[in-house]
Amino acid sequence: MATIRSYHRPQSIQDALELMARTDVDATILAGGTVVNGRPEQDPIDVVDLQELGLDGIEPAGDHLEIGAMVRLSDLAESYFIPALLGELAIREAPNTLRNAATVGGTVAAADPESELLAGLLAFEATVSVAQSIGTQIVPLHSLLADRSQLGLGIITSVTIAVGGDATAERTGRTPADRPIVMAVGRRAEDGSFLVALTGVDTTPVLLGTGDLGGLRPVADFRGSAQYRMELARILTSRVKARLGEDA
Repeated sequence: MATIRSYHRPQSIQDALELMARTDVDATILAGGTVVNGRPEQDPIDVVDLQELGLDGIEPAGDHLEIGAMVRLSDLAESYFIPALLGELAIREAPNTLRNAATVGGTVAAADPESELLAGLLAFEATVSVAQSIGTQIVPLHSLLADRSQLGLGIITSVTIAVGGDATAERTGRTPADRPIVMAVGRRAEDGSFLVALTGVDTTPVLLGTGDLGGLRPVADFRGSAQYRMELARILTSRVKARLGEDA
């Protein structure tokens, strides 16, 4: 567990940005606390708690849905507005004790390569609002995962998704309860376009657009070789395509 030297609870985004921009301390954002509490002991840190900034709403916006960065995964899973598949993926993301603390923004910032929820957000064309000193930037989630430097000293304030279309998921794990070795989330949008996102085949979950598997970089571990993961990616992608009426 990290040693906390000082604690701050800013009342505005601007105050939070100023606290994060200090160069004389190691400032860390505190959202749900699951990352901070899980850090190994190291040099003391300053924490900047975001819970007073009003970032915990889920708001429909036409054919999109804006999800505040401080929305807990448990609230995401139970929300009437959230597509059913994303609710299921939020439940699978963590046990209930962690879902009650972990946040959507924290999940995006952590960029876990095996995150089922991140794969789902990718398939639902998520964009991320990042407050920075120069103003708010809107970054596609797939771009932010590929280049984390776009976050800089900014603060994730919300994630926006498209809510139309049909979506499904396929996964392979050692047991049904395990995190999957590889998982595919497919979505056919209302305009007829098809997207597929995968976990377990790169250093973060990836969005493949039409399902082209070229350029993936799976890393072998005790659960399977890189070749095995590539084969799983091919099979699971074919399955989600078939379930959504796409040509395999």
